[in-house]
Amino acid sequence: MRIHIAGWHRPLLVFAAAMGVMTLVSGVGLLVDERMLAGSPIWHKPLKFSVSFVLYGLTLAWMHSLLTRRQRTGWWAGTVVVAASVLEMAIIVGQVVRGKRSHFNTETSTDAALYSLMGTTVVVLWLATLLMAVVLWRQPLADRATQWAIRLGTVIGLAGLSVGFMMTQPTADQSAGRITGAAGAHSVGTTDGGPHLPVTGWESTAGDLRIAHFVGMHALQVLPLLALALAHAARRYGWAADTGVRPRLVLVAGLGYAGAVGLATWQALRGQALTSPDALTLGAAGALAAAVAVAAALVLLAGAARRRGGPGAAGGPGDRPEALAGSGLRG
Repeated sequence: MRIHIAGWHRPLLVFAAAMGVMTLVSGVGLLVDERMLAGSPIWHKPLKFSVSFVLYGLTLAWMHSLLTRRQRTGWWAGTVVVAASVLEMAIIVGQVVRGKRSHFNTETSTDAALYSLMGTTVVVLWLATLLMAVVLWRQPLADRATQWAIRLGTVIGLAGLSVGFMMTQPTADQSAGRITGAAGAHSVGTTDGGPHLPVTGWESTAGDLRIAHFVGMHALQVLPLLALALAHAARRYGWAADTGVRPRLVLVAGLGYAGAVGLATWQALRGQALTSPDALTLGAAGALAAAVAVAAALVLLAGAARRRGGPGAAGGPGDRPEALAGSGLRG
C-alpha cells in the first residue's frame, strides 16, 4: 500500500514525528532510569502518551486531506490540537524529570498549577477535535463506508476522550480528607498505583477508567482501517463489492464498538478489573457480541439477496473501492 501525504495536515505530521522521537526517548528512559512512580517505571506514562499521540496525529492529519470544504477551519482545528498536545506532553515529561506525578497531583502549588494547566489543554484539545469532527461529518466522500467510519470514529473518539473528565472528580477518600495531595484518580475501588497489568499498566484488582478512555480514543484508527480493509476485499470478493454491504458493516462495527466503550466504562465504574468480569459483565459482553454478529450476518444475507436480484444490484461507481484514490491511501 502506498501512502500519499499531499494535503495532509503538516503541523500534525510534524507533531506525530516528534512524538515518534519521544517514544524512542521514553523507551531509553525505561531502560536506563530505574525510578518508580505510583507503582510503575517513571517513563511508562510518557511512552504510552507518545505512542497514542503518534496515532492520533497521523489519523487527524490524514482526515484533513479528505476535506474539500472548510479546509481552513479544519487546518486551524488541527493546529490547535497540536498546540494543546505539545503543552500536555511538555508537562508530563517535565514532571517525570522532576520525579513527580503529572496527573491528579496537587501536592504543592507548582504541581497543582501544572495539573490545572494540563486540564485546560485537554479541554482545548477536546473542543478542537469536536470542531474537526463537525467539519468531517459534513464532508461528502465518494466511499460511503469510509465516510461512516470517519463519522462514527470521531464521535466515539470524543466519547472516549470524555471519559478522561470523569477521572478528574475527587474520590470519596479525597473529599473526606483521608487522602491529600491528589485530586481525581483513574482507579475505582482502590487507590492509584496498585497491582496492574503488564504493558498497559491498567489496574488488575479494581476498576480502571483508562481502559474505556483508550478504547474509545482509538476508534479513530480502528473504524477507518476497517473501511480500508473492506475496500481491499471488494477487489476480490463479491460480497464486499456490494455498495450496500460495506457501509452497513461499518455501521454495525461502529455501534458495536460504541457498546464496547460503554461496557468498559460501566465495568470500571463498578470497581471491577478488566480481567475479572462478573457474570453480569460477561452476560452483557456476550449479548453485545451476539447482537453485532447477528446484525453483520443480516447485512451479508441482504447483500447476497440483492446480488441474486440481477446486474447492477451491487450499486454504482461512487462507492467502489477506487473512490479511495483521492483519500491519500491507495492499495
